[in-house]
Amino acid sequence: MNELIVSTAYLPPIAFFVSIVETKRITVEQHENYLKQTYRNRCHILSANGILPLSIPVIKTDGNHTKLINIQISNINNWQLNHWRAIESAYNKSPFFLYYRDELETFYLRKFNNLLEFNSELLSFLLRKIGLKIEIIFSDDFLSIQNEENDLRFKFSPKKEEVIQFPHYYQVFEEKFGFIPNLSIIDLLFNEGPETLNYLESVK
Repeated sequence: MNELIVSTAYLPPIAFFVSIVETKRITVEQHENYLKQTYRNRCHILSANGILPLSIPVIKTDGNHTKLINIQISNINNWQLNHWRAIESAYNKSPFFLYYRDELETFYLRKFNNLLEFNSELLSFLLRKIGLKIEIIFSDDFLSIQNEENDLRFKFSPKKEEVIQFPHYYQVFEEKFGFIPNLSIIDLLFNEGPETLNYLESVK
């Protein structure tokens, strides 16, 4: 597909990248009302204690009717340090952690005030490391549904089980928990490195 509409996401799940791997451009919806308990501000990684959700604390400036573009990050608690420590602890023994560590860590050393800005810069970084040349643009207004096949804004949810069958790949804590599919893309990247793109293309 030439273009898809997506929601913003924090270190998106693997299913997100499977869905965009063949597209040339994505439009990020920035005028929707912010939805809590979604991938917009959270991700799932695999730690020594099992699946670990990481959630960015946010400030809804207009309550439940706050547009995504206006969602601010709450930096009262040092969430960046906590997230980075969790990521480092979970993946420091993965095969390719050291290849991406320094660049990824910069996102947890800089202060960001806006959720969309943070997620978008992080997404651009991830696309580069995976080897995907996808243009990112942003909606000028809330986009009405015109083609459901191209509209992925509400496709991915931590509460919804994916119908995609994810092939096995090595995971650090696999002997303890078995293979856990559709974690954050960093789980795949740290474990598969340069083979990440081939994996995404192989998923049917």
